[in-house]
Amino acid sequence: MSTELNRMVDEATRAFTNATTMKELKLAKTTHVAENSPVALANRSIAELPKEDRKSAGQAIGAARSQISAAYAQREAELEVVELEARLAGEKVDVTLPASLRPQGALHPVTRLFYDLTDVFVAMGWEVMEGPEAEAEWLNFDALNFTPDHPSRFMSDTLFVDPPENHLVMRTHTSPVQMRTLLTRDLPVYIVVPGKTYRADEYDATHLPVFHQLEGLAVDKGLSMADLKGTLDHLARAMFGSETRTRLRPHYFPFTEPSAEIDIDCFICHGESVGNPDQPCRTCKSEGWIEWGGCGVVNPRVLAAAGIDTNVYSGFAFGMGVDRTVMFRHGASDLRDFAEGDVRFSRQLSGGSR
Repeated sequence: MSTELNRMVDEATRAFTNATTMKELKLAKTTHVAENSPVALANRSIAELPKEDRKSAGQAIGAARSQISAAYAQREAELEVVELEARLAGEKVDVTLPASLRPQGALHPVTRLFYDLTDVFVAMGWEVMEGPEAEAEWLNFDALNFTPDHPSRFMSDTLFVDPPENHLVMRTHTSPVQMRTLLTRDLPVYIVVPGKTYRADEYDATHLPVFHQLEGLAVDKGLSMADLKGTLDHLARAMFGSETRTRLRPHYFPFTEPSAEIDIDCFICHGESVGNPDQPCRTCKSEGWIEWGGCGVVNPRVLAAAGIDTNVYSGFAFGMGVDRTVMFRHGASDLRDFAEGDVRFSRQLSGGSR
């Protein structure tokens, strides 16, 4: 039996050594280790031996099976290393080869500022609303208390969609969205409206025929000019820093009464350039304040046009040019840069993609 067991061990070891892949090794394992292998059959034949020979036979067969298992485990470890090295060699990448890099884009600075502005209002519980850019003349002017002979309704200021008889204009402000909201929503409403607007302006360093505005509208019971001032103060501090101040100067707008211009404290010189020719400020022209936009208490005629009881409800509205706000924050000097589509300009002012 000893000779026969040695032959089984040698055959199994030789079969494992000759296996060059894991698949071949597993086939060899089936032949020399599985239930019908020679050593397994020899183990089952122990019961046929005389009782006094069973112990020594069992020890000899067990030793042979251990040798076969050890030979298999050794070859398995060797083949795993070989196959891993082959797989790594096939998957390796030559990092010295030149790579084809795609340039990274960036949000337009106006889009970036829209996100920042609307985030301030969403945090206060306001809604962000949008509307069509080609708007009915009634919503753009009449509903907002613009008289039929108001200069802004002339074709020299407003872009009318052909034919003019259809009374369709490219909206001159985002205020029509406010009226659409008042006509379709239940009160109270607190909305902020970002979007494009259009004017028949020259294309130069300080004017664009297509520009961007952000307007806000709040209509509720008991709202006053004080609520408007508090809202604008919060917005200015969120945009320009916690020390920023605002002031209101009397003005006129058809859709608000009383109306005011919003000025913000110059965030460059903080008023130190006023009356100080030795330290002039180009941002505020040494005046200490920067004009930011317009605002006021919603004219009762506007609320009445939307069917709102002006004895119960009041509101306030405001609006500012987003393009100019970007110029204030980043010191951009030419509005035409906003329309050229140069990604380098967007990267510089918006700080990359969002």
